[in-house]
Amino acid sequence: MQMDMFEDEDFMEGHDELTLDEYQAEATEFAFYNMTLIYPVLGLTGEAGEVSEKLKKLIRDNDLDFTQDDITEQMEWQDKRALALEMGDVIWYLANAANDIGYSLEEIAQMNLDKLKDRSQRNTLRGSGDNR
Repeated sequence: MQMDMFEDEDFMEGHDELTLDEYQAEATEFAFYNMTLIYPVLGLTGEAGEVSEKLKKLIRDNDLDFTQDDITEQMEWQDKRALALEMGDVIWYLANAANDIGYSLEEIAQMNLDKLKDRSQRNTLRGSGDNR
């Protein structure tokens, strides 16, 4: 009987580190779409919805108490793995969208951290609006 690699709890133990830019370079090799930017952005929103849908079904089917501060304590490793696989699809679309606009994932990640550090220093992490 052949076992699916995603059904093994130890599948990722001891894996090599992968930078965001290395991931992006590999992920974009699997892009076969013609509609630059439109396809990956629409795919990104769809996959993000699938992450939410997966969590909703875990709550429903496993009677998880979503009022708790840390819902992950109630989850089995298989459930976390299923969420992680959906999140992987999100990253794939994000990597391709970033590639389409000429940015690397590491550049985007650094820009985001810089923005958050600036907001933290100005005590504006809470609130709304892009330019706070």
